[in-house]
Amino acid sequence: MYAIVGLGNIGNGYKNTYHNIGFMAVDKLAEELKIKFDTEKCKSLLGFGYIGDEEVVLVKPTTYMNLSGNAVDEVMRKYKIKKHHIIVVLDDIDLDRGKLRYRASGSGGTHRGLKNIIEVIGSNDIPRLRIGVGKDERMDLKDYVVSKIDPYAMQEIEPAICQGIEIIKQKIIEGTVLSNDIQIKKQ
Repeated sequence: MYAIVGLGNIGNGYKNTYHNIGFMAVDKLAEELKIKFDTEKCKSLLGFGYIGDEEVVLVKPTTYMNLSGNAVDEVMRKYKIKKHHIIVVLDDIDLDRGKLRYRASGSGGTHRGLKNIIEVIGSNDIPRLRIGVGKDERMDLKDYVVSKIDPYAMQEIEPAICQGIEIIKQKIIEGTVLSNDIQIKKQ
C-alpha cells in the first residue's frame, strides 16, 4: 500500500492558498481516480482506492501544517506503510511557480510541515514532490503562503499539479524510481 500525503491546513480560511497546494494535488488525484475522502482517522481525512494494481490511501492531515508528522506517523503505523511508500506532496516557496521537484530523500528545507514529518518519522528517506509556488518579496512569508492564489498564478500552478500527479502514478504503477533531483519546467 502507498500513502500519498497532501500537505495543507484544514478550514475554509486556508482554501485556495499557496500553503494548501498539497491538498489541491491530492484532491485532483482523488477526483481523477473517483476516490472520496470519506474516512476520518489517524488525525487525517483519508480516501482509499487503487493506482494500477496498487492500493493507495490519499491523506490530508487535519493537524495543521506544522504538525503533519503526527498524522503521517499514525497512517504509517495503522496501515503498515513503509517510509519509501509514502509520497508527500507540498508547496515550495524556493521553487519558481509551476516547477516541480521530486526527491526520494533529503532535508525538509524551509518547509515546516516536511521538517515535522522527518522529525516524527525519524528519517529523511521519505519521497516528496515539491510544487513551486515562488514567493512575493513584498510580502511577509507567513502572509504569502496563506494568501489566496490569484487566477494568473493558478494558470502557472495547475499544469504543475497535473504533471505531478502523472509522476506519482508512474512511480506507483511502473515502480520506477525517479532520479534524486528532477526538475520539470511548466509547458
